[in-house]
Amino acid sequence: MLTADELQALLLDEESDRVERKRALTGDVPTKIREAICAFANDLPDYRMPGVVFVGANPDGSAFGTSIDDQLLRTLSDMKLDGRIVPPPSMAVRKVELAGGSMAVIEVQPSDAPPVRLDGRVLIRIGPRRGVATGQDERILSEKRRFRDKPFDAHPVPSAAISDLDQRYFEMEYVPRAIAPDLLEMNNRTYPERLSALKMIDSPENGLPTVAGLLVLSPRVLDFLPGAYVQFVRFAGQDTNSAILDEARIDGPVGQVLARLEDKLKANLKQEVAIGTDLHEERRPDYPLLALQQIVRNALLHRTYEHTNAPVRVYWFADHIEIASPGGPFGAVTTENFGAPHATDYRNPTLAEAMRVLGFVQRFGFGIPAARAELTKNGNPQPEFAVTPEFVTVIVRGRS
Repeated sequence: MLTADELQALLLDEESDRVERKRALTGDVPTKIREAICAFANDLPDYRMPGVVFVGANPDGSAFGTSIDDQLLRTLSDMKLDGRIVPPPSMAVRKVELAGGSMAVIEVQPSDAPPVRLDGRVLIRIGPRRGVATGQDERILSEKRRFRDKPFDAHPVPSAAISDLDQRYFEMEYVPRAIAPDLLEMNNRTYPERLSALKMIDSPENGLPTVAGLLVLSPRVLDFLPGAYVQFVRFAGQDTNSAILDEARIDGPVGQVLARLEDKLKANLKQEVAIGTDLHEERRPDYPLLALQQIVRNALLHRTYEHTNAPVRVYWFADHIEIASPGGPFGAVTTENFGAPHATDYRNPTLAEAMRVLGFVQRFGFGIPAARAELTKNGNPQPEFAVTPEFVTVIVRGRS
């Protein structure tokens, strides 16, 4: 992170376009801060240095006198994971004493996978200009993506071609969800240009589908990523030696995989009927569906698709369910903090963005906490985590 001296210099530099100053978190300021975060993450001028938002600062850099408490810092931190900015930006929030007062400081790192969008819009700032990116701006951002170290899901797959992607699904379903409606009306780009802007191919010139593009749009994804499927097995007993009651191999585009898998979960749930003292009938499942949905979505989102042909495994036993995802913890998530609040990182940021677009992710970092809450409400024990460098396994036990 930037030092106190570096922050002080930026704060007082009225010419810098790496700085945004806000007095307090009132009115439309939260929206303006999100816009600044998105623009700094896109880093169109290619500074390759963080942009900074100061909350509690006057336009001249002096302290306004805003009270910087834990609630304000949490509100600012939540802007990273509330699902409006995709892919989630790399940013840090802290309280700093500057210019004779307290300020909240948001440091936003340039994204390795631009363009970054806020509510479907690509925002940029360069010199005095700040606003929605033009088509040329987006092409520049896409070019930057090609020359940076990219996450695996943004890598092109040389053996694939645009024809391996479902154009109708992309144009009719994905694009209207990914792009703000008013921008979509003005969009006169070619099909390859739209694919590139949404990170489904590497560039309009090369036209090579990315790993995420194949996962989201290809009906033949297993031809290129042999482990990209879910193995579902329902066992009669408490271990894999018992009889198999139900079995399915679920593959295809990630949206189709999740829809079919969730149908399978619903079909295997058992409802228990209880009669209360007021003779009111209450039905509760042996496992809460919403908790299982969150966990299996996390398994597909956070798994590794690199150097493995292993599927996600959903093994349903007589008294518990095991959901195993290839690949251990990633980045800021470790074996020690796995499953803890705010322990979030993204091995597959482009896939995360796509799952948000498709409606399978509402808020980033929300899956495990939501699953915990649903299990508690339904009367199930809390989930258990078995974390190794090769696999993450979540164990969900039935109601006692």
